[in-house]
Amino acid sequence: MTKRKRYSADFKAKVALEAIREELTTAELAKKYDIHPTMITGWKRTAIENMGLAFGSGAPAALQISAGEVEKLHAKIGQLIVERDFLSAASSLILGTGGKKR
Repeated sequence: MTKRKRYSADFKAKVALEAIREELTTAELAKKYDIHPTMITGWKRTAIENMGLAFGSGAPAALQISAGEVEKLHAKIGQLIVERDFLSAASSLILGTGGKKR
């Protein structure tokens, strides 16, 4: 049983860009990179369909954060500030002024 080959996104983009340029035929590209011509055609189609996203005004989907996630992060920051202040006060009581060792 053979494993499927996995190709990186950079490799796919490189091959798709060459296919879009049409300097070589799909068959020539397939031979050059030792991959099936159908894969090249699919990568080319995907690249052309998603090309508009590169010039879109909105942030990419991976970078968008929901309001709920922002609220959770603000709550976590508040909790950490309270813990820091508590530990700072406790260390100043234990170690003396300012929490610094003498």
